Amino acid sequence: MPAQPEGDPAPADGSLPPSAVARAHERTLSLYVHVPFCAVRCGYCDFNTYTMSQLGPDVSREDYHHDAAAEVRFGRAVLDAAGAPPRPLHSVFFGGGTPTLLPAENLAAVLRQARESFGLAPDAEITVEANPDSVTDRTFEVLAEAGVNRVSFGMQSAVPHVLTVLERTHTPANVPLAVAGARKAGLSASVDLIYGTPGESLPDWRRSVETALDLGPDHLSAYSLIIEDGTKLAAQIRRGEVPEVDPDDQAEKYILADGLLREAGFDWYEVSNWSRAGEGRSAEQNRSAHNIAYWRNQDWWGIGPGAHSHMDGVRWWNIKHPLPYTNKIREGLSPAVGRESLDRDTQYLEHVMLGIRVREGLETSSLRPEGRTAVAGLIADGWVDGHAAVGGHVILTDQGRLMADAVTRRLLNW
Repeated sequence: MPAQPEGDPAPADGSLPPSAVARAHERTLSLYVHVPFCAVRCGYCDFNTYTMSQLGPDVSREDYHHDAAAEVRFGRAVLDAAGAPPRPLHSVFFGGGTPTLLPAENLAAVLRQARESFGLAPDAEITVEANPDSVTDRTFEVLAEAGVNRVSFGMQSAVPHVLTVLERTHTPANVPLAVAGARKAGLSASVDLIYGTPGESLPDWRRSVETALDLGPDHLSAYSLIIEDGTKLAAQIRRGEVPEVDPDDQAEKYILADGLLREAGFDWYEVSNWSRAGEGRSAEQNRSAHNIAYWRNQDWWGIGPGAHSHMDGVRWWNIKHPLPYTNKIREGLSPAVGRESLDRDTQYLEHVMLGIRVREGLETSSLRPEGRTAVAGLIADGWVDGHAAVGGHVILTDQGRLMADAVTRRLLNW
């Protein structure tokens, strides 16, 4: 797992500086609820997750929802003390880990607390990440009754030998059953895929994308496999047990996926995310509102061990391990262990880095002089849309999406 970022000590009472809430009326507020439990830890994963054998007898998965709900109440009190105006939640996202390892009733209890503490916007997006092996039709019925309206399924691949390398343990045959169960309960379905796994051929990847499309999702995410230091897969590659990830292979697979998704009626709206119209909703309405809030640097409160929060340039993060997290919450103290106030240079960097990845791109006027100067060269290279630039926006072309990181460096004059 990656080390937590450096920063200043976070105050025990969670108090926020006035700058964090001064523009709250202009910004949306979202809630992220981290569920740090997994049945098995995947070899590529560096998220803050734990199996029960790693946690030992002092941590109870069955009681976790009480602590998460308590932090929701704590967050409301902190914002009230800071003088923030009331804001209903724009979105709520239960991520992990594997949220569906908790009983659906427990997730519903946390959502109920969020509604009581903050309220929900009339069109609030409420998402639960799900493992296809840890859900039943009853799971979706309970979630839908609680107000959940979207489920994100971690499919990753449809090919058994690829799942083996990733150490994903779900049964591929359960994915269509799970998606059908969500649909039956009236929930929108999103599917997550990973491409570029060592040993995955181009036909393997085509099979995964086509299988995912056959499920009829409203939304699909496709992420390139990134080998993170400290993971089991990184060690296997270092020892030569599995081959290196090939960036050219990943680019070819991205192009294939984008073509298949377009044929199926999907529109890209972020470099790794696509949505399409369906069930009386437009493609735009089926975008992930919660993730867009991140990409647009809106406000969110992160609940749970290791969760990060952001309020208008002030960012903080919770202690990573569930046991000390629980102890802090039950003592009525903030579980945050570090905090930072982002300076203007850091905020600008994130504005460019995140904004260039979305379909609407960046307003040219929001760039510093060196960024505006770089646009002409990026158009000449075919990475930025020239017509959009005339209209005052820097938007990636299809080729530019493959080079998003390079475009970012050019705009920042790195």
